Amino acid sequence: MPLPQQGLPLPLDARTVRGWSGILRGAPATLWFVAIFWTAGALSSSLLSGPPEGLRPHVAATVHSLSGHWWAVLLSGFWERSLTGYVLGTALVLLVGLPLERKLGSLRFAAAAVGAHVLGVGATLGFLALAGTLMGSWTRDMSGHFFMGPSALACGAAMAATAATPTLWRRRIRVVIVAVLMLFALYAGGFEDLVRLGAAGAGALLGPVLLGRRPRFGRPAVSRHEGRVLVALLVVVAAVGPVVAGLAPHAVGPLSVLRYLFTNIQPVDPQALQAFCSHPAEAKDCAAAQLQQRAGAGGLFMAILPSFLLLLLADGLRRGRRFAWAAVLLMQVALSVLAVITIAGVLQPGLPHTATPDTSAREGVGGIDLSGYSHPLSLVLPMLLPVFLTAVLLLGRTLFPVPAPRGTYRRLARRVVVAWVLLGVAYVGAGLALSSGFTPAPGLPELIADVPDRFLPLGFLVDLSPAFFPESTAAVLLYEGIGVVFWAVTGILLLRTFLRPAHGRHSADEDRARAILKAHGGSSLSWMTTWAGNSYWFSASGESFVAYRVIAGIALALGVPVGPRSDRESSFTEFADYCRLNGWTPCFYFVPQDLRSHASSLGWGSVLVAHETVLPLHSLSFRGKKFQDIRTALNNAAKAGIRAEWTTYAAAPRSVQAQIQALSEEWVADKKVPEMGFTLGSLDELDDPEVRCLLAVDSHHTVHAVASWLPVYRNGRIVGWTLDFMRRRSSGFRAGIDFLIASAALSLKDEGCEFISLSGAPLARPPRDSLAAHSADYDGGLDRLLDRLGATLEPVYGFRSLLAFKAKFKPDYTPMYLLFPDAAALPAIANAITRAYLPTVKLGQGLTLARGLFSRPRADR
Repeated sequence: MPLPQQGLPLPLDARTVRGWSGILRGAPATLWFVAIFWTAGALSSSLLSGPPEGLRPHVAATVHSLSGHWWAVLLSGFWERSLTGYVLGTALVLLVGLPLERKLGSLRFAAAAVGAHVLGVGATLGFLALAGTLMGSWTRDMSGHFFMGPSALACGAAMAATAATPTLWRRRIRVVIVAVLMLFALYAGGFEDLVRLGAAGAGALLGPVLLGRRPRFGRPAVSRHEGRVLVALLVVVAAVGPVVAGLAPHAVGPLSVLRYLFTNIQPVDPQALQAFCSHPAEAKDCAAAQLQQRAGAGGLFMAILPSFLLLLLADGLRRGRRFAWAAVLLMQVALSVLAVITIAGVLQPGLPHTATPDTSAREGVGGIDLSGYSHPLSLVLPMLLPVFLTAVLLLGRTLFPVPAPRGTYRRLARRVVVAWVLLGVAYVGAGLALSSGFTPAPGLPELIADVPDRFLPLGFLVDLSPAFFPESTAAVLLYEGIGVVFWAVTGILLLRTFLRPAHGRHSADEDRARAILKAHGGSSLSWMTTWAGNSYWFSASGESFVAYRVIAGIALALGVPVGPRSDRESSFTEFADYCRLNGWTPCFYFVPQDLRSHASSLGWGSVLVAHETVLPLHSLSFRGKKFQDIRTALNNAAKAGIRAEWTTYAAAPRSVQAQIQALSEEWVADKKVPEMGFTLGSLDELDDPEVRCLLAVDSHHTVHAVASWLPVYRNGRIVGWTLDFMRRRSSGFRAGIDFLIASAALSLKDEGCEFISLSGAPLARPPRDSLAAHSADYDGGLDRLLDRLGATLEPVYGFRSLLAFKAKFKPDYTPMYLLFPDAAALPAIANAITRAYLPTVKLGQGLTLARGLFSRPRADR
């Protein structure tokens, strides 16, 4: 076959071959390892069943390797236990090495893999030496364990290579790897699980070092959406962990005892059970063995029912649902109580442990074997896990503010009750028809009394002796399957509530405020009053409202009172009186000159906090030299095939939503500080059907940038839009935001809008000499505080740079003020503003900052 002519596109198969060839050429260290891995296994006759007995001490790392065969610490990464291990190990190495080796460089990648493996084994040995003094027999349990295979090499290399990846993907890869490894280390707890976790930690430290950087420590900055995902991931680990421990043949991890609450279910021979239960003195142990007898496939599912429900609710946590948060919190409290009762009952003196015809069958319930948990700490740790999760949920409660649409859970409750009744009736009817398949044959009263038990987890029935047992196949399917069907239906219904759009999820006050806002309007920032976190005060006439939040005794009101313009001044006075009645100090943030004049007449003080940037649309054209940068952005976008598309977040395809989420999380991760709030919107505020999104999209449907626009109402109609959420892909079209703002201005002008507001960058103001008319407003301690706070946050958030960026659109500047009744309250007001924007800043930190700024010498002012 002749080769393709130069200049013509390659056939699909040729392009595929060339693509794979490039990938393989970029990972020589990975390919060399695979070759050495298989060659060593073949030459040592280890491929089928692992290294021979004489070779194993030299190539398998154990807790005694350092004292006898130290070289095994390194060589253990080049052998495996069986042919299956060789195949899976090779797949894991290729999965990690082919995409990541190129990012770190082959030499660094190999050094990271080997170094992380060796350090991982060393860290494990050191940890076990310490754990031996704290956790009893854990080190003894490890004495028969050994480690072989490339899994630690792969985990360490992957963690190291993430140091060369973008911030968002670095965090995602690390979180997933660490979560999986922690799950196995805490619950299965084998020597190999600890080695992999140690290697991953070593790789995370080696990656930056090999790239010539210092490893960074400290609390990472996460967006609200990413915070929800992290909490959900913790819940998933807590849900799956006991199942992993139950399935692991020799689970010895510090949390492995929790498997006794969920999965340590073993079958019992019916004849042995009958003989055992013939002794009246052993009634409790008999009941426990009877419980084991019921545990077929359906029984196992019912045993892990709490884990199943937690997995479902974790999806709700990921979506920020308030119901999921409350349900998980209640389950963690209940699991804490159950763990305490179970362990206390096991340790109760005098518990019968006499030999029985089937003692081993009862060790999971009536006679838990705690020989591996002799140290009290071994039992305390499992009880601390649900307590820890409860604390995490309580501390992160603000991450889950999203209620479902009205009536959602009433409908869910009705459907669950109907399913329970129908399945209960079906169980009784089928049980009567199959009564000969039970021993003894149940009658109608017995079947009715047994209905509740069919829907409960086995752990709740440990002290209940079953009235009858299924023996025929049909009876077993009915007996065990009815609960499985019920909870499967319930799970589907629950997931559907999380999938229902949460738009229109407002409280009665929010709905009332929105209606007033649409009917009368307020300022260009008034739509922000509809955001979560605000409380609402309504005037005596009921036609105006003020959105505010109380922080450390300061009632911080956002914008002007919303309602008829003629009521604005009276509403201002009414709200101030309402605050004083409640013992709060009122202040209004981001208000225009007219309201400032009214406040001054009442003796209030004021300070200039920002300038709103407004573009009138009636004469906008982007012509002339002063708009050269804007025209360049529009022209370059056209050349690159990038177009502007209007949509809403709710209406956007899932792929577009995922890209917007990735852009937002990457932006927050790069800032390395918490996501701000108050007048700065995030994904939560974007998810509103009345907020429009303008996307910069190319021909491959890649989102290069996104900007959201808040509606501005006047007398029942939209007269303008306010810019809020802006994110740009770090590797995308560089002028994406310029392009979106210019495109929005031209598009909205064609729609007949009067203006667009580019908002006002908080904590940033134009130079005083450029706005001489307002130079007198730059005075006072609060002004100095805001200047200092803005300067402090500038390297991270770039508010002043943002204001300079907006200047290229040649906007009109409208001064915005903060109004306050008493200068003595300025330190508390400064703290309230700081905490409104940065909720994680503590009260003491805010007051310390304020005191430091107000006490600066005059020469520095």
